[in-house]
Amino acid sequence: MTIFSVRHVTAYQYRRPVEFGEHRLMFRPRDSFDQRLLDVSIKVDPEPSYIRWIHDVFGNCVALVGISKPAKELRFETHIRLDHTPHLALDLQIDEDAKTYPFAYEPDEIADLEQTIKRHCPDPDDAVGRWVRQFVAIGQPTETGHLLMTLCNGIHESFAYARRLERGTQLPLETLKLRRGTCRDFALLMMEAARALGLAARFVTGYIYVPDRDGSTTLGGGSTHAWCQVYLPGAGWVEFDPTNGIVGNRDLIRVAVARTPHQAIPLYGSYDGEAEDFDDMSVQVNVTTERTVEEL
Repeated sequence: MTIFSVRHVTAYQYRRPVEFGEHRLMFRPRDSFDQRLLDVSIKVDPEPSYIRWIHDVFGNCVALVGISKPAKELRFETHIRLDHTPHLALDLQIDEDAKTYPFAYEPDEIADLEQTIKRHCPDPDDAVGRWVRQFVAIGQPTETGHLLMTLCNGIHESFAYARRLERGTQLPLETLKLRRGTCRDFALLMMEAARALGLAARFVTGYIYVPDRDGSTTLGGGSTHAWCQVYLPGAGWVEFDPTNGIVGNRDLIRVAVARTPHQAIPLYGSYDGEAEDFDDMSVQVNVTTERTVEEL
């Protein structure tokens, strides 16, 4: 058992006072058997006129924030604490019928999984499909778990991580061509690759614990993290982080899941003004651990 603490600060600067539209925040982790929320807080400057919580279509917690006062700076600071239990998926407990690829989902599962099996990104020549099929054994059975672990590690080892100033997520075809991208790009590539094999996959946004940064209140991870899940009968939704080659939830704090990356943006909103009114944006994320009673 590990207690994680996350401090996440996002600040927007403007050249003159501007008015703000409603902002949506995804920062509250999804409670589950492997992570249990202990505490959560949010501070907004200027003082918000309201903070309202809803569940989106995927069951994620979303904070809706209204700001009625014009300002030259808008700052969000969130804190969470949660009890995290690592599950290493080295021996996936997959149903017997699904241990070997290809396999078929049950009809009652297909009805709910259909939109996560369908490919969402353009690929007219099936380049992603042809690329991922190199991980499938020819002329012999392919173990489903080994196939996905190899795919995850293949992206981790063969693609270069590169921060990108442009917003949004790179199309898988571009990631495949450039052999570099961000965590969101790699997550989407693995999702579309899994979907090309007929598997259900979805996007995950959250945080990652980096041991080298533990204990620091100034050295941040710089941003949130992203990975994906693949649905395997008997094992359920299994975490795959192709950026770091992680299979299972080790060091991963799950905040929101979605069918596509644009449905799981950690923070977005609007302001009333000209494009040149925007000056700068800064993000700092600190994920640290607390010592448990057993360790004292």
